[in-house]
Amino acid sequence: MSRASLEKDPRDVAAMFDDVAQRYDVTNDVLSLGQDRLWRRAVVSACAAEPGQRVLDIAAGTGTSSEPFADSGVDVVPADFSLGMLHVGRRRRSDLPFTAADAMRLPFADDSFDVVTMSFGLRNVADVDAALREFLRVTRPGGRLVVCEFSTPTNGAFRTVYENYLMRSLPGIARRVSSNPDSYVYLAESIRAWPDQRGLGERVSSAGWTGVQWRDLTGGVVALHRATKPHVGAPVEG
Repeated sequence: MSRASLEKDPRDVAAMFDDVAQRYDVTNDVLSLGQDRLWRRAVVSACAAEPGQRVLDIAAGTGTSSEPFADSGVDVVPADFSLGMLHVGRRRRSDLPFTAADAMRLPFADDSFDVVTMSFGLRNVADVDAALREFLRVTRPGGRLVVCEFSTPTNGAFRTVYENYLMRSLPGIARRVSSNPDSYVYLAESIRAWPDQRGLGERVSSAGWTGVQWRDLTGGVVALHRATKPHVGAPVEG
């Protein structure tokens, strides 16, 4: 079994997700108390992709986040750097074009997608700013970025309860339902180390995206960041 450190060596992170691939979806459902399904629906709504448009779902894991796009006629490419996740995904949905991809060096041409989305993966990238620039590169001018990631609860009392759950309860639950409970210790630590809503929004803007907005889900446990790639010649927000 493996557990990535907060240094986020890509090989360690990939190996960690390889370990949990078989039970990843059911474990997430248990640990999020079923909220992950609501978060996925919010992502699909924020992407607002129409049939015939092309969506890159980076860090798609086993493809559960990609399925709603495919089922509505959107051309979705599920991509991940964990071969174990891709293997499980291909068994589940052989009709989807699962692609091995590193968020910091995407194997796609410039201006290839109408929407790039990433759910609960940006936190695991070694160089977040490089990934955000790569997402910009492969998005068509006027196209959208949607990032769903753990964030900071906005209510102080709730934030205390949530942090106690992360550091005390979550590892114990993971020991009962996950094939690699140590990976969920990393999960808790990486969430605590992650920037808050405004901090991530500023990094998205610095990467060249415009119109950055965010929406809190489940009281700020998760935040949904949205942004647009400027058209050529358009002023870029500072």
